Amino acid sequence: MAAAPLFHLVDPYGIDRSLLDDLCALTTKVRLLAKSPDGARFLLGLLPDRRAMLYFVQPSTRTFLSFNNACHILGIRTSEIRDASTSSEVKGESFEDSIRTFSSYVDVIIMRTPEAGQAARAAALMNRIPRPVPIINAGSGRDHHPTQALLDIYTLERSFEDRGGIDGKVIGMMGDLRRGRTVRSLCHLMQNYRGVRLVFIAPPQFAMGDDVKAHLRAQGIPFVDDARLADVIGDLDALYVTRMQSEWDTAGETSQVNYADYSITPDNIGRLKSGAAIMHPLPRGPEIHPSCDDDPRAVYWRQERNGMWMRVAILLKIFQADRLVHEFDLDAVN
Repeated sequence: MAAAPLFHLVDPYGIDRSLLDDLCALTTKVRLLAKSPDGARFLLGLLPDRRAMLYFVQPSTRTFLSFNNACHILGIRTSEIRDASTSSEVKGESFEDSIRTFSSYVDVIIMRTPEAGQAARAAALMNRIPRPVPIINAGSGRDHHPTQALLDIYTLERSFEDRGGIDGKVIGMMGDLRRGRTVRSLCHLMQNYRGVRLVFIAPPQFAMGDDVKAHLRAQGIPFVDDARLADVIGDLDALYVTRMQSEWDTAGETSQVNYADYSITPDNIGRLKSGAAIMHPLPRGPEIHPSCDDDPRAVYWRQERNGMWMRVAILLKIFQADRLVHEFDLDAVN
């Protein structure tokens, strides 16, 4: 069954297995096409009449650059705002009026904001104006980061492609789970896979939110809460490590964490399964020692690069150009 078309992408709630599988297949084909000059030129000619606004008023390196370059790979022209102080919002213009103004000039708005729910507000506005454009959530406050979750799914699928994919795997999530939007979004996508078990490893004050755990229970996804890394590390097929989100501190909460209990180091990495995958959304702090980077189980740099290719696939789906890629004969450029 063909995956349903995308318009807005603001959260992980409506993403089903057919769409995940389609996006993963599309991402792989885009990666292969881009390796040849003919394939790269084909991609560049797909969306040259489209324009994108990168509205990134929260600090970002990887997400901004990967979306910007994903646009360029497809011939999409970009404009950007990276500081709200440079927009008319400082003059008192409402968020909705700013977004509606952007929509007059571009064909898609990709946005990252420190406030939760902003992407949903923008999408709701688009749904009631005469010329709506798609909204892509590139991170909104502490609630969701759906495009990161999609690239994480792709990285997991690639890591387990010779072991039956994500189905049946034990996936650990470690670090600041309460304030980490990447793991929140990834948890919501786990309902699309059979037999997955989740293991949460976090300081008590940064445990996974009750709303996410309630969702997992409702979907019948088993999870272990309040696990110790030393007790579970040998059982994990993947370990998704996150940093402590100190930018959300109000009273120095992060300084109270004993990082030794929530870190991958040369001393404990050997206890992971030989085929395990260590992931991290980056940027990292002391939670993964740099000496672990050369371990074959460390896939976070591959994960980071996968972000650009997955975001190419997302843009292709939104503009309904994915069919052209699926129909393209790879043998013609190999």
